[in-house]
Order: sequence, then C-alpha cells, then structure tokens
Amino acid sequence: MIKKGIYILCLLMLGISNVSARESHTFFKKVPVDDFVAYAEELYKTIDDNDLNYEAFTTALKGYVKLQSEGQIEEDAYLTVIDMSLSANKNRFFLIDLKNKKIIHKSIVAHGKNSGGEYAKYFSNKVGSYKSSIGFYRTAETYNGKHGLSLRLDGLEYCNNNARKRAIVIHAAAYVSENFIKNNGRLGRSLGCPSLPQKDYDKVVHKIKNGSLLFIYYPEDYYLKNSVLANFTALQFNDEMM
Repeated sequence: MIKKGIYILCLLMLGISNVSARESHTFFKKVPVDDFVAYAEELYKTIDDNDLNYEAFTTALKGYVKLQSEGQIEEDAYLTVIDMSLSANKNRFFLIDLKNKKIIHKSIVAHGKNSGGEYAKYFSNKVGSYKSSIGFYRTAETYNGKHGLSLRLDGLEYCNNNARKRAIVIHAAAYVSENFIKNNGRLGRSLGCPSLPQKDYDKVVHKIKNGSLLFIYYPEDYYLKNSVLANFTALQFNDEMM
C-alpha cells in the first residue's frame, strides 16, 4: 500500500509539473485582447525600437498568435523577425522577448546570393536556387556542420516548405560582419541561409532553438495576400481564444 501511495503521489506531482510547464508557455493567451490592432500598436510602442519596421512586426505577430493558439510553438517566449526589405548593411535581425516586451538582440543578417546585392529582391523555395525564402519558420534542432553550431529551420508555408530539403539553416559566418561591409561595400551573401555574425551567435541560437517562431518579412504582394498566417485577423484571434 505504501509503495502504491508513493507511486500515485509521484504521478500527481508529475501532472502538476506538466501543467506548470504548459502554463509557462501560454502567457500570451492570458492577455485580454479585444482589438488586435490596438494591442499590436501598444506592444510595438513598448518595445520602442525604430529599427524594427512596424509592418514587419505586426505581420509576424499575426502568425505568432495563430500558431501559438493552436499549440504549434513549443518555445513561445521569443519571436524572431528578419526584415528583408532593409539594406543588408543595416540591422534587420530582431530577437524579441515577448514576455518582457523588448528586443534582446539585433544584428545584420545575410540573404541568399541570388536574392540580390545589398538589397534582397528575389526569393525562391526551389532547391539549388541559392535564394532566400520569405515566410514563417519553426526553429528545430542544432547540429555541428561545416559552419560549426547550426540551427535547422522548418518552413511552415508554401513559400518555404523546402527549407529542410534545401538545408536552409541559421549559422554564423565571417562574411557577416562590419569589416566585410567596409572592405566590400556590402554584406556577404549565403546560399540561401539567414547567416549571422559570429559575435553572440551561440547565445542567440540557444535561446531560439527547439520550437520558437521565426519570420522572414518582405512586402511581396502575392505573399501578403495569400499567406494564411500573415492574414490572421483580430476576429479570428478573439474567436479562437473563446
């Protein structure tokens, strides 16, 4: 009887632990949002960083809300936004701590060599295109490859669902640096991967790995009109939170 009691107690404690873990990853659902636009504006104002484009941020937030409400984001404390509408020579990688409402890391980030020079203009989901792909991604596992520590990405949309097949990952690269820009007039380019500077790279990867959301933004008309995630509405949000 004693052993049975201990066994039941352990199961109860495990259940409580699992509930706590789930609750720690559902803080967004507890926010009373009647107007998504108003909430997004207030959150953007609180973040208070003009380097982060408002349209890129709100589009990313729409997809985040939908996926998080469906339980598709395992690590929902962070949202990463890459704004490919900006010059490659400027900060366009933003790691946002949604729980504390602030950007905790921003940096330059490379695009694919066939996407453009200083500015990315062309995007593709095709294997061998050496172009970047826009849209929403879920971060996955890390591994050690030819670039050292790397983070796999899984594309969640029609425009990036070949990410695994194309080996589109986050990795650090020497060509993503201010020195490279000074010597070449622009940032270096990748084979389609969103490559990051070597400085603070490990810290960033370990924060966003294993199931956080990453969004690569570009104001492409077809994508903005046809992406289910980018068009998630406040009405849908309120209905799903009921």
